[in-house]
Formats: sequence, structure tokens, C-alpha cells
Amino acid sequence: MKLCKLFDEKKVVFSFEIFPPKKTSSIETVYNTLDALKGLHPDYISVTYGAGGAGSGKTCEIATLIKGKYHIEPLAHLTCINATREQILAELEAFKKSGIENILALRGDRNPEIPACYDFAYAGELVEFIAQHGDYNIVGACYPEGHPECNSLEEDITHLKDKVDKGVSHLNSQLFFDNNDFYRFLELTQKAGIFVPIQAGIMPVTNSRQIERMVSLTGAKLPSKFSKIMARYGDNPEALRDAGIAYATEQIVDLIASGVRGIHLYTMNLPYVAQRISTNISSILQTSNQ
Repeated sequence: MKLCKLFDEKKVVFSFEIFPPKKTSSIETVYNTLDALKGLHPDYISVTYGAGGAGSGKTCEIATLIKGKYHIEPLAHLTCINATREQILAELEAFKKSGIENILALRGDRNPEIPACYDFAYAGELVEFIAQHGDYNIVGACYPEGHPECNSLEEDITHLKDKVDKGVSHLNSQLFFDNNDFYRFLELTQKAGIFVPIQAGIMPVTNSRQIERMVSLTGAKLPSKFSKIMARYGDNPEALRDAGIAYATEQIVDLIASGVRGIHLYTMNLPYVAQRISTNISSILQTSNQ
């Protein structure tokens, strides 16, 4: 099933992101995560791609598992930063053979361990290439506060419009902690002529190192309310986890009430956190989709 149909059928789409196990771990380590997530009935589950393309084979393998064993539609991430056209064609062929119809097209993060390749400079070029080489539903990423490498949010949205015009059916946002930043972003995208559905990416913060790393990677700002939570509970792992779940839940409730088309939860392969949040918002999702 192509994910674009979900947005025709539902007012609010709810999905999860998981990542493949590390190189030293068996793929079976992800089974427990998927066993728990299946019972939460997500509309789809996305599977990340290794940094710079490392470990990419597991993405297709896990996406195939999600579709075949768990009967949930997968969204396979595909990055192009260090890939040749031939390598991307091989990935697309693997997806096709496995019945994977949905691809999240990303530039990806640079990996110093992999020789640089410049067949694709931007995600928009990958979107265009995928659209020319198969009947896939292509999803794009967006940054509510602007891509860290862009000079301004407005410039970033100009690039985003180009990417959407090349064949993106909907967008998944990078994480953010202030809903007002997301609402401002939605207004700017509509003014720019971007009208595809945009899912809000939410990451429940469960430990201090996690937030430090993600802020460094994405450039997401920390509102004062969130900073107070970190200062108060940062040394108590259980309290910080509960506070992070509560904060993410509050974000999601406000987003759904404001008419956002979807929530994409970055689970960090932590089923307990996903279960808590899903329970918190289950009646809200049900009411919204009636």
C-alpha cells in the first residue's frame, strides 16, 4: 500500500521510526521491538539507513520483515550522500523484489569511513532519480527550524519546494520541541506553495546524552520549559524518562488539536516509551479519525 492513500483515508496518521541493529548485533535483536510495536497498531513503520550508507542492507531486510511478518506497511529510508547511481539502482531493485513501495529519500550524513561520491548532491536529485526508475511512493524530510546547513529557513523552504515538485507525496519533519516553530513552518510552506501532508516528528527525550546528540545533529532549539525539565530531572533517569514522555504527549495533543495531519514518533527502539505515549493519545487519535 502506498502511504499517500493513508492521508486520503485518515485525518491523522500515526507512525513509528526504528533503526537497524548495530553491525555487531543480530537482526533478531529488533524482533522484540517490532513485537511490541505491532500491538500499538501504527499506520506504518519507517526503518532508518546506516550513516553514509553503512549497513544499508539491513534496512531492506527489516522493511521486508515488517511487511511480511507483521503486516504493517514499511517506509524504507534511502540515502544518497556516498552512493553511485548504480548503487541506488541496486537498492531500488532490492526494494522492488521485496514488495517495498514506500521510500524516504534523504541526502544523509557524511561518513568519513566511506569514500566520497558525488553522483547525488541533494535529496531532491535522489527524489527525481527514484521517480524515473520505478513506481514508488516517495516521502521527503523537512526541518521546521531550517536545515543546519542552510542560511535561512526561507532558503531551506525554497529547496524543499523543489524537492516536493520532483515527486514527494508527503513530508516527515525532523524533531522539534517547540510547537510554535512547527506552526510557523507550516504557514511558510503553504505560502511557498507546498501543500502535501506534513507529519510532525516527535522524539521523546529519555536521557541527557540523547538530547545533546540530537540537538547537535539537527540544530533544534530547546525552549525554556524543556530546559527546566532537563535541569530538574537530568540526574534521575527514571524521572527524566517520565518527564520526557509527558512533554512529548503534551506536544502531540496540541498538534492533533491544531489539525496537524500526522505524528511520526522517533521510538529509538524503545517499545516502552512508544507504548506509554500511544496509550496516552489513543482516545485522541480515535476521536480525530472518526
